[in-house]
Amino acid sequence: MILFKRIAYRNFLSSGNTPTEIFLNVSENTLIVGHNGSGKSTLLDALCFVLFNKAFRKINKSQLVNTINEKDCVVEVEFSISNKEYKVIRGIKPTIFEIWIDGVLQNQSASSMDQQKYLEDIVLKLNYRSFTQIVILGSASFVPFMQLSTSHRREVVEDLLDIKIFSSMNVILKEKIKKVNEKIKELEIIDTSIEEKISMQEKFIEELEKRGKNDIDQNNKKIKTLLDEIDSFININLDLDENIKNITEEQKKISDASNKLKKLNNLKGKITQKASQVSEQCNFFANNTVCPTCTQNIDEKTKLNKIEELNVKKNEFENGIRDIETTIIEEEKNQKKFLNLSDTIIKISNEIAQNNTKISFSQRHIKELEYEIQKTSEKLKNKNIEHENLEKLKKEKELLFKKKSKYKEAINYLDFSQFLMKDGGVKAKIIKKYIPLMNQQVNKYLQMMDFYINFTFDEEFKENIKSPMHDDFSYDSFSEGEKMRINLAILFTWREIAKMKNSINTNLLIMDEVFDSSLDMSGTDYFTKIIKYVVKDSNVFVISHKVDELTDKFDSVIQFKKVKGFSKIIS
Repeated sequence: MILFKRIAYRNFLSSGNTPTEIFLNVSENTLIVGHNGSGKSTLLDALCFVLFNKAFRKINKSQLVNTINEKDCVVEVEFSISNKEYKVIRGIKPTIFEIWIDGVLQNQSASSMDQQKYLEDIVLKLNYRSFTQIVILGSASFVPFMQLSTSHRREVVEDLLDIKIFSSMNVILKEKIKKVNEKIKELEIIDTSIEEKISMQEKFIEELEKRGKNDIDQNNKKIKTLLDEIDSFININLDLDENIKNITEEQKKISDASNKLKKLNNLKGKITQKASQVSEQCNFFANNTVCPTCTQNIDEKTKLNKIEELNVKKNEFENGIRDIETTIIEEEKNQKKFLNLSDTIIKISNEIAQNNTKISFSQRHIKELEYEIQKTSEKLKNKNIEHENLEKLKKEKELLFKKKSKYKEAINYLDFSQFLMKDGGVKAKIIKKYIPLMNQQVNKYLQMMDFYINFTFDEEFKENIKSPMHDDFSYDSFSEGEKMRINLAILFTWREIAKMKNSINTNLLIMDEVFDSSLDMSGTDYFTKIIKYVVKDSNVFVISHKVDELTDKFDSVIQFKKVKGFSKIIS
């Protein structure tokens, strides 16, 4: 049983920096009163916020911080379960989320999501929806059980009967089935691969002898052809080498042509220069009668003799230049021939290199063919090894079949287990067992509130209502006051079931303005009698505006009032 003992909050909604503290297990029934906006319903939001990180009413989390102080919003609640004392503290600005057990702060390194899951699944063993169905009945944000969807109705009842574990187990089984199916698919892929290998191995063995000899013969023929090609290229290269040798000998005869050309051109230049000097001297004597150096007269005879002498030299030089030019032309031809012979040698050398490349390629190909022949010969000699490999593959396939059979057998067990964990399995059996008791309890509380109808749930938690006036009725057919009576009867029934199961049983029951809207005076009287004399081992808090009408019906009263903008308890 969850025994709620104390809740305190500050800077939460309209509460100020001074903590508002309420002891939850002191009085069996307590009336909480106050004007609108005084903060009397803040208890509901604080309790839901500290336990589930969300308000009971539709209020954004950022709006929970007091708008005046704007920080240090903190709510803490204390409760016990069995022999353990718990305290949960949650805050905004700064963010705080602490779980204390027997005075020891729990691991803060875990994420807030993991801490919340631990609080709901391990400590409280109920979620927000189940908590609000068992602990709180409100007029604002509360969604009555009868207005929940079928799936949510079932979720609440599963929490009550502590059978949600089957849903969790169903999720685990789904994951296991998925993994086993994936493993089976993986094994089937491997099996297909082995089957292909076996087929290939059988064909290989079948064709080994047939193809082996033929392959060896074909490869030997290829080797012979390649050897013939190599001999042909070698002979061609020998002829080409002989050509290069002959051309080289021919080159040697004219190898000095470039040097001779250089010398002849130099000689030609010198003779041309001397011929030019002689021509200048000849012109001097022809055009001058006085020596410019000694200023003596040059007689005509001397002049003619000198001119004749110089003309002879000039003719000699010109004849020499013509002879040199003729020689230069011959040497230029030799030089051109030398270069042509060099180009021919290069072309022949390239052809020899290409032939050598072909020879190398053929030699490599011969080695590859010889390796293939050797490999094929070894395979022909070792046929038994290939048969052994085939047997290994068959044994591997057999082992794989056994492994697949085990996984398929496991799938059968998992499928059956999953069937049991589904809504129509074990959970349905348990719910079916409790349905008559639930219906009995609902009708008992309806009669206590002077509402004589026959109300029953089926196994899908759809209602079937019969009244003295009408055979078939639905929840929506009733007035708001009658709906409230049904809601209260279901709420009290869920608490009875929870108490019997001792799973999410709690001392706390809070009702927000249930008297103020739908219940008439007689309904109010019946209800107060129920919470006072029928509901046992509980601490009931009723929030209401009806101060004068209800004060004397409760053991204790808490009154809220706004003082300087902040909510405070004044009595």
